[in-house]
Amino acid sequence: MIEHAVLQQVRALPERPGVYIMRDARGDVLYVGKATSLRARVRSYFGSGRSLEPKVRTLAELVVTIDHVLTRSPSEALLLEATLVKRHQPPHNVRLKDDKHYPYLKVDVQSPWPRVTITRRVEPDGARYFGPYASAGSVRRTLDVVKKLFPWRSCTKQITGTDPRPCLDYYIKRCIAPCTAFCTKEEYDEVIHQTVLFLEGRSHEVLDHVESEMHRASDALQFERAATLRDQADAIRRITERQQMATTAPLDADVFALARVGTDACVQAFFVRGTVVADTDSFLVDGTQDASDADVLGAFLAQYFESATYVPRNILLSQLPTDVEELQAALRERRGGVVEIRVPERGELRGLVASAEENARSALATYRVRWLNNRDRTEAALAGLEAELDLPALPRRIECYDISTIQGTNTVASMVVFEDGAPATGEYRRFRIKTVEGQDDFASMREVLTRRFASIAARRAREAGRPPADDSPPTVAGDSDEAEDLDEVAPSSWDTVPGLVVIDGGKGQLSAACDVMRNYALTDIPVCGLAKREEEVFMQDVDEPIILPRDSQALYLLQRVRDEAHRFAITYHRTLRGKGVRGSVLDEIPGIGPKRKRALLKKFGSVRALQDASVDEIATTEGFTRRLAETVKRSL
Repeated sequence: MIEHAVLQQVRALPERPGVYIMRDARGDVLYVGKATSLRARVRSYFGSGRSLEPKVRTLAELVVTIDHVLTRSPSEALLLEATLVKRHQPPHNVRLKDDKHYPYLKVDVQSPWPRVTITRRVEPDGARYFGPYASAGSVRRTLDVVKKLFPWRSCTKQITGTDPRPCLDYYIKRCIAPCTAFCTKEEYDEVIHQTVLFLEGRSHEVLDHVESEMHRASDALQFERAATLRDQADAIRRITERQQMATTAPLDADVFALARVGTDACVQAFFVRGTVVADTDSFLVDGTQDASDADVLGAFLAQYFESATYVPRNILLSQLPTDVEELQAALRERRGGVVEIRVPERGELRGLVASAEENARSALATYRVRWLNNRDRTEAALAGLEAELDLPALPRRIECYDISTIQGTNTVASMVVFEDGAPATGEYRRFRIKTVEGQDDFASMREVLTRRFASIAARRAREAGRPPADDSPPTVAGDSDEAEDLDEVAPSSWDTVPGLVVIDGGKGQLSAACDVMRNYALTDIPVCGLAKREEEVFMQDVDEPIILPRDSQALYLLQRVRDEAHRFAITYHRTLRGKGVRGSVLDEIPGIGPKRKRALLKKFGSVRALQDASVDEIATTEGFTRRLAETVKRSL
């Protein structure tokens, strides 16, 4: 039951736009939200328990105090909510991960001799700020590029112009030495102006200016200065060419795309200035459990633009966020002009968003791999698997199997191995399915596991002095069509009994795997199935699926193993399918190699015309005998 005092606070809330702040018994902020009508919105948290999401029920049970702040409009409430979320980091809000003030590049243009520095605070001091960047690494990489291109000073000394000699930066062309009066104030200001233009993404303007200055210096016979400007122009051109081409027409836009796996979420950002992506960055988002993609993206955008130093005219998204109208109104007010938020459906802009989506998925996958590579976390993941799945020991060796086929053609399987939580790529194997006609994933899984575990079963049978199991694996070694199969020669490590066998699939695939293990008396080897839709884990002899927490380290590891097996199987299937598409019925005829195949197709034009030809006509083809012609005719 909700405390009477909390309900009294809800009834006292005004029916006006604003922000509400929920606190627990200790006064800690649990959640910050915005509302067009505060009373109606907050009251929805305390309705029937059966109609509420688990996250909302948990939050409602913890709330003791509800504070609120009135705003003039819903868009103002949106920005205030973003500010308070970044300040308090409430555990029940979607929030930028580890947001302790993102870094910016600062150009102190109010100083007589400005520098470019890194800062984590945007202050009303007249300086130019660029950002925010997702990490210190991102902002330092940009600073390094800018420093190599533009020779502004990096020292903090008082500039008097009376120093006896410049520092090393001058001699390596990283500074034009205002300290020794080797440049004028106007020349130094021009360097800073070009730096600001470059950071704004207007690199083509910078390049045009540098090239015009180069030609002017050359015409004035200032060849040393012209050479320096030439090198600077080449460097700018190389940097610009490495940037991704965005559109054929100039565009001022920020592009954002969301990727999610479980409770992990990543937003990829492209910053388009002119016709190129001037910069990119990726941001991790936390607190996404029980939140929709639209909610996650909306919360991210509100928090990002709350601290962004620039709002572009166009914001291109992979999907529309919640409260898009309020967000658009708030950004228009920040920009002081038109801001258009949209989801492109076709053309160059759709291609740009699709590229951002792909990068978001890649960035999230990289983060998860990096996370798993941490030794302590990997050990915790293995220990979590042992405990959650009730395994007899820590699963030091995990093997995962996946089947790949399209309508029963070119059916293949993959086996990937993780040892101590890390991929053991030398142990990976791939299989062509030999004994199954058509699409039958269960029978295909039985064949693969039979081929894999037959040697272990045979060894155990010999050691126990009993005959081997009746089911014997299909022949592998010596099959002429298996020359490219990685399972043709089993590695010596196949004698190693895995600590866990993972099957990509649900109860059906698991049942097929357990049949093989029972036939071979290998029921002591733990087997589980991982169903992709709900990430349910099915275990042998356990009726109900095991639901691992979405942020569980054990689930991360299982997903990583399963995804790697799927990738490996898909890659092999595409290879075989490509060979099949490029192949021909002529490839199956004995004695017909590439040269004779080309001769036949050159003479007859198609296999159908060849079928209609006589033996004598085929025999007159270059490189053919009558006997070979008869073979061709008979085969066709």
